[in-house]
Amino acid sequence: MGTSPDFGPCLRAGTLLPVWCAYSARARATPRSREVPLRILLADDHLIVRQGLKVLMQREGFEIAGEAADGQQAVRIARDRCPDVAVLDFAMPVLNGLDAAREILRICPRARVILLTMHTEDRYVHEALRAGVSGYIVKTQATADLVRAIREVSRDMTYLSPRVSRTVVQAYLAKADVPDPLTPREREVLRHVAEGKTTKEVAALLGISVKTTEAHRMRVMKKLETHNTAGIVRYAIRQGLIQV
Repeated sequence: MGTSPDFGPCLRAGTLLPVWCAYSARARATPRSREVPLRILLADDHLIVRQGLKVLMQREGFEIAGEAADGQQAVRIARDRCPDVAVLDFAMPVLNGLDAAREILRICPRARVILLTMHTEDRYVHEALRAGVSGYIVKTQATADLVRAIREVSRDMTYLSPRVSRTVVQAYLAKADVPDPLTPREREVLRHVAEGKTTKEVAALLGISVKTTEAHRMRVMKKLETHNTAGIVRYAIRQGLIQV
């Protein structure tokens, strides 16, 4: 099941978790007509890797819009030729693949970017998706995944290598399994305190005594291991209890 670039499920190919698809939702220009070959920019600091990818791309009928040995060169080529898809190595000299991706998407909004990387940790994946990257592929799986990924991202979908998808899902489930340390009443008190209300105001809103409210507040601070209101506010923001 595929999806448009809006929020919704994005389960095609290696992509497993709907929430991560949201990171790459952004305003985009109308994609090029598929009557012409997809134009691909290849960027990797290892010539032999670029040559191998080039052969693979051409065998699939893609057009090579340019080749780059570093991120800065990739940005220059993208500025001149605006490829349909930019395939970037994460660890390139001068300008790394992620920073190059941000710049390419800024100067060429219709482009889609796929990162090739050895990093499978979920924090790297999150950062890439937040930057607008459409595909994230482990280099050891590039031969098997890249062609499929290019076709997916050209249709405004997000593609993650199966290995990356598993990592993201496991990280998400691990966080989801962490029990909330606060009771419903303590969360109410926390939310009001984080919004800047005094103990007296919170007590009036909840219909409880000032002494009880203060006791809830002290338990909240103890459970969160914080000694001031700033720590309460940070927790409330992370949990989505207040808007900033």
